[in-house]
Amino acid sequence: MDVQRIVIIPGNGCTSTSSLFNANWYGWLHSELNKIDNVECILKLMPDPVVARESIWLPYMHDELLCDENTIILGHSSGAEAAMRYAEKYQVKGIIVVSPCVTDLGMANEAASGYYNHPWLWDQMKSNTKFITVIGSSDDPFIPWAEMQQVIDNLQPECHQFDDKGHFQHSQVPEILEAVKTRLS
Repeated sequence: MDVQRIVIIPGNGCTSTSSLFNANWYGWLHSELNKIDNVECILKLMPDPVVARESIWLPYMHDELLCDENTIILGHSSGAEAAMRYAEKYQVKGIIVVSPCVTDLGMANEAASGYYNHPWLWDQMKSNTKFITVIGSSDDPFIPWAEMQQVIDNLQPECHQFDDKGHFQHSQVPEILEAVKTRLS
């Protein structure tokens, strides 16, 4: 049986390996997924971790993390935008995006990332993936539900909507693990 690669792309702000593995659910999910037979989960410190520039993250995902047509990319927050932009350009097995958005929300740091200054290529994302899953919560204090709804309306993904998970900044989120498990084959 082939090994299923899953690459976790974190949100911006993880500036050290220690902070990365202790931020939100990233380290916990990495550990849980690597306990599953024939699963290899990758979680690495991203370059340019504060601004999370598209021009830096996407080449890193391609050249260093080796995201390809056999990879599931799981992105959270800024990592969700990176996953979506990556799927516009490259074939991947699928993307699972947690708390995605489509605008810079009026924040200078988000605007500087480059994800929001050109049109979203929804059809490219759909044609370059076998599946797309969106996970979001209506009580997210950073991403208004209307932003996530635009992603849902344009991609018609499998959707996991909650009203009590905020920005998914908990140390463990079993619902994300279960969503990933449904995509393992």
